[in-house]
Amino acid sequence: MLLFTGRNSICTQKVLITLFEKGLSWETKRVDLFKNEQYDPAYLKYNPKGVVPTLVHDGKPIVESTLICEYLDETFPKPSLVPSSPYDRAQMRLWSKQIDEGIFEATREISFSAMFREKLRNMTDEQRNIRFNNVGDPSRGARFRSTYEHGTDSPYVLYAVASFEKMFRTMNEALADGRKWLVTNDLTLGDINLMPARGFATRMAIFSGSLSAICLGTSSPMTRAA
Repeated sequence: MLLFTGRNSICTQKVLITLFEKGLSWETKRVDLFKNEQYDPAYLKYNPKGVVPTLVHDGKPIVESTLICEYLDETFPKPSLVPSSPYDRAQMRLWSKQIDEGIFEATREISFSAMFREKLRNMTDEQRNIRFNNVGDPSRGARFRSTYEHGTDSPYVLYAVASFEKMFRTMNEALADGRKWLVTNDLTLGDINLMPARGFATRMAIFSGSLSAICLGTSSPMTRAA
């Protein structure tokens, strides 16, 4: 197996956790996102969206990190990272859905406004325009440009903080009954999907308190949990 990875990519991290939990072996190839290597035609043959990670197994590419994790669990079923109950499987996928449809974007807005914005400023106009022009999705492109132009003053950063607030409240509610993990007492892909986002909040704790205060005017569950 070959895994194309990107530095600090939370999507890559959850695939790596799944590989480790499965006890699998793989080769890694780093894609330098700030050198626009994800848009290299050779890589786009594996992943037409130009994102990481991409898993190549038996010569066949698998894309989208949540699908890669499910593929790994189905292909290498022991130990299982999916609950046996249909209901619990649905709950597991709800956690993954929350990350994929909300928290992933939130981490990107916070990261770009706080750190990567300066790296973009240090790029040449050509390099920067390549990144802007290759975003594709208009909504994502608007968020990208807003966080680049306005930093933490971008409204998308406020939405990002709110997404984390909601996630931590939901986590606290789920764990209130004493269960070990979010779905059952066993580790599932739902937990793994969330781990990198939780780690991101911890790493960003130095500025997340001030960011929450700026955006929300109060201390927050995100700040306390992080």
